[in-house]
Amino acid sequence: MKNMLKDGVFNQKLAYLYGEEAVASQCNRFVTILDNFSKVFTNRLNPQLFSAPGRTEIGGNHTDHQHGCIVAASVDLDIGAAAEANGEQRIRVLSEGYPMTEVDLTDLSVREAEYNQTTALIRGVAAGMKERGYNIGGFDAYLTSNVLQGSGLSSSAAFEVMIGTILNHLFNDGAIDPIVIAQIGQYAENVHFGKPCGLLDQMACSVGGYVAVDFYDPSKPIVEKVDFDFAKSGYTMCIVDTKGSHADLTDEYAAVPAEMKQVAAYFGKDVLRQVPAQTFYEKMGELRSVVSDRAIMRACHFYEENRRAQQMAHALKIHDFDLFLKLSNESGLSSYMYLQNVYTCKDPQNQGVSIALCTAQRLLRGRGSCRVHGGGFAGTIQCFVPNEQVEDFRREMEKITGEGTCHLLSIRPVGGVKLA
Repeated sequence: MKNMLKDGVFNQKLAYLYGEEAVASQCNRFVTILDNFSKVFTNRLNPQLFSAPGRTEIGGNHTDHQHGCIVAASVDLDIGAAAEANGEQRIRVLSEGYPMTEVDLTDLSVREAEYNQTTALIRGVAAGMKERGYNIGGFDAYLTSNVLQGSGLSSSAAFEVMIGTILNHLFNDGAIDPIVIAQIGQYAENVHFGKPCGLLDQMACSVGGYVAVDFYDPSKPIVEKVDFDFAKSGYTMCIVDTKGSHADLTDEYAAVPAEMKQVAAYFGKDVLRQVPAQTFYEKMGELRSVVSDRAIMRACHFYEENRRAQQMAHALKIHDFDLFLKLSNESGLSSYMYLQNVYTCKDPQNQGVSIALCTAQRLLRGRGSCRVHGGGFAGTIQCFVPNEQVEDFRREMEKITGEGTCHLLSIRPVGGVKLA
């Protein structure tokens, strides 16, 4: 396998995933992955290679958990892995920089003691596959990742998709649909990992490329690949890491869907998508005596953002990037004003995301767009920067947010895959 990599057998696949300019570095990366796999699992001789990308949210900030619409895309940062079936009922995963993780497949029950741990994600993906009637089995794997943790690029979803992709190819001949792998990943995170989340992250990581997803029926999401060549747009996507801590923010994240569901409950529904926007707006005055003003504002964000996500998908389909940028800026403003997930009320003195957005607006001078990225409260912002401004933008931004915090990303055309 290493010789095939060195001889260029996989160059076309690598170029498709990472771009022509990255072929040599990715070839070396996967050779190193194979070397490390062999050092750790000395009795395994025939590993296969896999890749699962991170994702970026394009539109639909906090709409998925209310069964709304989103636009997302996979990016060229990913988890790379070598894996081989071991003939046992145990999964062993060694991620670079972390201790070995081992899961016994004879016990796939939920364990509260494993909440927020890697073992829970592995056990959850295996359990989700088995419950759906797919084959599972033991394997050994060595992983390395350049998906930035805590960056809003969904390192956890990429990991879930990686485990699902390995199980898919090692034991199911690659027959499991990427949408199903995404749903299994969400199940693992919700039930076994103990984190309430929508399906946006897993869907983008698993399906790949630009995807527009309607979650009106989460069990049967409507997924549409959007044909748009971002490389020809004249803009570069920058993800700026504000270095804010996500510690102690679980309550903040959980409050967003909880408050939106409080509004839905007033109308006898489970989620806001089931309540017509006109009905909500007509009853806003009555709602103020039942739920908090913040819950109402977050509901306002949902209705406008849900509509906007559909418009953003349409703008990309018709290749109207100016309209897309206008909608992207509107999304950012709505998240700041109405969703209110740019900083935490627990610690208003620290506003790294706000500072980054302020800086981005100043540097862009009315061009491009900037918005909070992902869950919010800390973490990253997403900016679309004119190509001719990128180097100046990065240099000036990093004076504020720190060296190495402005990451230039490309859109990857596919999700979780078996490379070789």
